[in-house]
Amino acid sequence: MGAIWDQFITLFTNVLLLIYNFLGHGENAFGVAIILFTILIRAITWPLNAQQLKGAKAMQDLQNDKEWQDIQKKYAKDREKLAQEQMRIYKDRGINPFASCLPTLIQFPIIIGLYQSIIRALAASPLGLLQLARSVYPFMNIAALVPLNSKFLWMDLGRPEGIPFPGGFTLSFLPYGFPTLAIIVALTTYLQTKLTMPPSTNPGDQTAAMNSMMSIYMPLFLGWLVLNYASGLAVYFVTSNVLGIVQYAMMGRVNWRNVLPGGGKPAPAKKK
Repeated sequence: MGAIWDQFITLFTNVLLLIYNFLGHGENAFGVAIILFTILIRAITWPLNAQQLKGAKAMQDLQNDKEWQDIQKKYAKDREKLAQEQMRIYKDRGINPFASCLPTLIQFPIIIGLYQSIIRALAASPLGLLQLARSVYPFMNIAALVPLNSKFLWMDLGRPEGIPFPGGFTLSFLPYGFPTLAIIVALTTYLQTKLTMPPSTNPGDQTAAMNSMMSIYMPLFLGWLVLNYASGLAVYFVTSNVLGIVQYAMMGRVNWRNVLPGGGKPAPAKKK
């Protein structure tokens, strides 16, 4: 298993180096390489995102289903029975309640792999250079690539991001300064999660409850990662989140009401 994972990291490292080499090794080139790599990952995982969209649409349509509305009224005070009927409805309609979580789960090995490939590519030590030399595919000229230019805008992509506080002011829990990208990552993650979350009218809906928790915990978790790990990860997160929002918006599936407090609740039916 370890050998397979190492090949996975090696693949990521070489893709990044190929893009970096194509861009000309200059300042900002490695940051742009991460952005282009993110676009590539988004394109490859598009079928999963399409599945997520399909699942979200099915969940939204279910809220207007007469049978489901009757079940909700019938078992409003029996949450166990309501949950059983909910799973039956999911099975009958071919709805996967976890489809909206799948692309998020797929991201985890990509996140870990990207972090390790960034650290490997930047090779900050003699041992790191040796490991990088062993990782690069034979057709690539490693001597012409290293050392990589890790500068991107105001960041060093191999270190956590932060803008120094004025006057030499420091905070022990923010050793790198004001975490601009960590905040942007958390906000864009929250926006993407909320905008793509289907509304729910069922107070016992476990899937909706899980999605709601994810919309809080994921931004905090990814923000924490950015605070403590290489800022190249932050570039990946921000790019991926913005691309996700744009993709959903272009397909007309973005639920803008979810961003507002109480906006996730469906509008009351109009009386005839």
